[in-house]
Amino acid sequence: MTENANTADVSGYSFEKAVAELESIVARLERGDVALDESIAIYERGEALKKHCETLLNAAEKRIEKIRLDRAGKPQGVEPLDGE
Repeated sequence: MTENANTADVSGYSFEKAVAELESIVARLERGDVALDESIAIYERGEALKKHCETLLNAAEKRIEKIRLDRAGKPQGVEPLDGE
């Protein structure tokens, strides 16, 4: 892999695609059969993927809502999950 390929933009990746690539990187690093220079490059790629996954998870968390019930237990509306 070239350095450009390792640092390519991951912002268009779905969460699932980013996690799959991150798992592949971790497996390669754990095997220990990667040259030092390449290890550093794929580690940096892994950091970019990790940050992207965190961004996607934070955005999803903000969109999650809980159903608000009235005293009779009937749905009354929705509100943010964390009560904001």
